[in-house]
Amino acid sequence: MAKRGATGRALTLSILLHVGLIALAIAAWWQWRDEPQPAAVAMEGAIVDARELDGLPPPPSASTAASTDPDSAPVAPQAAESEPEPSPPAPEPAPAPEPTLPETESAAELLAKQREAELQRAAESERLEQARREREEKQRLEREVAAKRAAEEQRLAAQKRLADEKLAKEKAAAEDLRQQREREAELRRRLLAEERGAAARSGPAADQWKAQIRARIERAWIRPPSARPGVECEVAVTQVPGGEVTSVRVESCTGGDDALRSSVETAVYRASPLPLPPDPSLFERNLRLTFKPND
Repeated sequence: MAKRGATGRALTLSILLHVGLIALAIAAWWQWRDEPQPAAVAMEGAIVDARELDGLPPPPSASTAASTDPDSAPVAPQAAESEPEPSPPAPEPAPAPEPTLPETESAAELLAKQREAELQRAAESERLEQARREREEKQRLEREVAAKRAAEEQRLAAQKRLADEKLAKEKAAAEDLRQQREREAELRRRLLAEERGAAARSGPAADQWKAQIRARIERAWIRPPSARPGVECEVAVTQVPGGEVTSVRVESCTGGDDALRSSVETAVYRASPLPLPPDPSLFERNLRLTFKPND
């Protein structure tokens, strides 16, 4: 705003100065036009020969020379030539004329051009200022748009993060529920299998299977010399599916000594793999058998 005020004051002073100059030029021209012009004065004179001034006879005229010349033909008398009139003296130089109307118009045109140039400069300055303001406003709007976009992106990212966390929790809960249901189902199957196995193991099929195992062990047993009649031993056997024996432990034994115990263990390992049950539900990993060979 200060720059525009200074430009306006300078333009006003320039216009007033030019108007004053034009007014002075018009007043001077008007005064010069009203002043009387000097009139030309006519002067008469005669030509005087310098010989007359020195007292010498003047040279013969052309007419006298013609009359005295014997060879010349007679000519008709002519009127004497009139002496030329002296030229009037040069007038004194007139004062320089004041600026005429066309010059005044040129000054007005110059003033108009200067004013137009000032207006153009002011318009150009205003245009540059307006362009600067528009550029700053555009930059401000771009910053605001960028800030809003960043805030929106952050908000969307936060929402997505919360949604992902919620989805992950739901998936984890669903997986936990699925595993729990699988464990419950597996437990029910095991309980049912154990119930069926217990029922089967207490039945005649289990007794027949265990009798087959005892018979194989008895066939593999080699009686030691120290064994007495009426041998009876309680044996704990661990097997894997397929009947392979993994461990044997003689818990109690009557009618014998350590040699008898060792012979019973050896007989169980010889009988491996043990016979399989007719029904897989009858299978027992840990068996308790009564080894009682017939004497």
